[in-house]
Amino acid sequence: MFQVSNSWKATYPNAHAGVLVMREVINPPHHAELEKRKSALEEEMRARFAGQDRLALLSHPILQAYDAYYRQFKKTYHVQLQLESILFKGKSIPSVAALVEAMFMAEINDLLLTAGNDLDTLHLPLTLDAAQGNESYTLLRGEPQTPKAGDMLIRDGEGIISSIIYGPDQRTQITAQTRNVIFTTYAPSGISEEAVANHLQEIQRNVELIAPSAKVEMLKVFGAD
Repeated sequence: MFQVSNSWKATYPNAHAGVLVMREVINPPHHAELEKRKSALEEEMRARFAGQDRLALLSHPILQAYDAYYRQFKKTYHVQLQLESILFKGKSIPSVAALVEAMFMAEINDLLLTAGNDLDTLHLPLTLDAAQGNESYTLLRGEPQTPKAGDMLIRDGEGIISSIIYGPDQRTQITAQTRNVIFTTYAPSGISEEAVANHLQEIQRNVELIAPSAKVEMLKVFGAD
C-alpha cells in the first residue's frame, strides 16, 4: 500500500512519514461531540502557549523542524500560521466536514503536517518521493501546480496526491461520500518516529469519536531505514 523511493531516502535520510488507514468511516458536515472537543482544544492551546509571542513559538522543536524545511523553499509553515491565528487573533480551527476537522485538530494539537485522501479513489500503491520539479497536479481549489524541486510528495499510480509546500490534490479529496480514508503525515528531520505515531493515534481517536465502528487497517511510520 505504501512505499518509499530511493530518491526520498537519499534526500531526507532523517525524515519520517506516517500512514493511518481507516475503514468504515463517515464524514458528516457537522458533529456535535467533535465540536466540543475542538473548542476544548482551542482553549488548551491558548493555555499551553500563554505569554508566548511569535518569536517564542519558533523555539518549539517541531516548529523549528518545519521552519527549517519551509525556509528552503522561501515559505512559512502554514500550521504555524494557523496556530498563531488561534493564539493571537482569537480565531478557531476551521469548521469543515468532520473527517477533515478531525485531522485539522490533531495537526494543531501536535503541530505535524498531515494530508487526508479518500482511499477508494487511489490507485495503489502510494509512493513517498522527492519532487523532480517537472511534475504537475491539480490542487484542491482546482488550479494546476508544479511542485518545487526537492519538495516531499506522495503519489499514486495516476499522479501526485499531496506535497508539503502545496498541499493535497483535488482528484482524491475527502468528500461527504468518503467511507475509507488515508491520512499521511510529513515529518522533516528533527521530528521523532514516536511523535508521528502519537499524532496518528490522535487522529484515530478523533475519527473514532465520529465513527465508533471505524476500523484501523494500518498505522505505521516510515523512514529511510
